[in-house]
Amino acid sequence: MKWFARRQPADIWDEPIQGPIGDIDAAERIRNICEAARAGAEAVGGSAQADKRQRERFERAARVAMEIAMKIADDLMRDDAVRRIVDLCVKANDIKTAQILFRAIQAGWIREAVQHDYPALAQ
Repeated sequence: MKWFARRQPADIWDEPIQGPIGDIDAAERIRNICEAARAGAEAVGGSAQADKRQRERFERAARVAMEIAMKIADDLMRDDAVRRIVDLCVKANDIKTAQILFRAIQAGWIREAVQHDYPALAQ
């Protein structure tokens, strides 16, 4: 019976953005996306034969977070948001994307913190 079938909740990164959002709201949305996708990213990064669905979810989450981060005007907020996306990519073992995003961070102290946490990204 379809009446009682539970609908799967949509992922936070699949929800449409209603109108323009400010920098603070964008940073909060990225933080929520990264927190929601963390478990899936760890599952993807932890096994060589990751579930295809989990990998697709991680990639969608990272893509949406990057799109939102590009629209943030404040440099420090954008760098902090990119740092969160780098953390997500490293958890998913997507080092190539993490290195590209690491190079996009402009604030020196944020770059140093990321480099301290993930020394392999600076190479």
